[in-house]
Amino acid sequence: MQDLYPSRKSQEVSIIPRKDPVIHAGKGQENHSPLTQEQITSYEQNGFLMLESFFSENEVKEMSKEIYGLADEYKQSDKPEVVREPTSEEIRSIFAVHQNSDYFDKVSADQRLLDIVNHLLGGDVYVNQSRINYKPGFTGKEFYWHSDFETWHVEDGMPRMRAVSVSIALSDNYSFNGPLMLIPGSHEHFISCIGEAPEDHYKKSLKMQEFGVPDHDSMTWLANEYGISVPTGPAGSVLLFECNTMHGSNSNITPFGRNNLFMVYNSVENRLVEPFSGAAPRPEFIASRKKMPVLG
Repeated sequence: MQDLYPSRKSQEVSIIPRKDPVIHAGKGQENHSPLTQEQITSYEQNGFLMLESFFSENEVKEMSKEIYGLADEYKQSDKPEVVREPTSEEIRSIFAVHQNSDYFDKVSADQRLLDIVNHLLGGDVYVNQSRINYKPGFTGKEFYWHSDFETWHVEDGMPRMRAVSVSIALSDNYSFNGPLMLIPGSHEHFISCIGEAPEDHYKKSLKMQEFGVPDHDSMTWLANEYGISVPTGPAGSVLLFECNTMHGSNSNITPFGRNNLFMVYNSVENRLVEPFSGAAPRPEFIASRKKMPVLG
């Protein structure tokens, strides 16, 4: 398969124009969108969309109860799905929660979410990745700027930009407690990265990413060209962001923790192939290669 977005294959950085649509719904489907035209336009232009208070207070309480229950269950676990902070034993993330928890499997199939995702991706989807992210007060560490698609393309074999990430806020997102920062419009440019990732790179990258991160000149250009946006909202809000949108987060040195449920929906027409790096695929708990249930 032709590599339309080569990365980590040269010692020179290149900025490649996007070759895929942002909204994949076909002609004639505009009137069947669960989003308003204003929301669709905003997502298409910016590469992300915040839907405030999407889930009710009771739903947030149930999800929060479940994520803390999983944290207790996996507190002493050495399973690879459990990722700990780089400088402590605190849990940073738990992966594959839609496969290992009946509750989160049901959340991933919530029809309100699927109606939106199906429209954005132009048809049926499956969950390519899911995880819970914990960012406790005082100790939650940063995550450097990156495009998810660059990693998914190079290390997992995702062919095209036809996936969307859904981040469900399970605590209030403030501008100061390490929220996600995004560069609006960055999804229109693929930033190739330098440096071949070592074998089993994921074991370190899930804690602190060193390869597959943009160079400073490219990041400076993107930030000067488009600015940096910090969407905030109460618990229960949903942030949808396009797979190639550049994003990152600061450390959380406030007393206010920031937890979220994160799910990646990929089009069934964009299933993973062999990684474009030529390396072995990452494990199933990070990127689903099995024939996952179609959601629609």
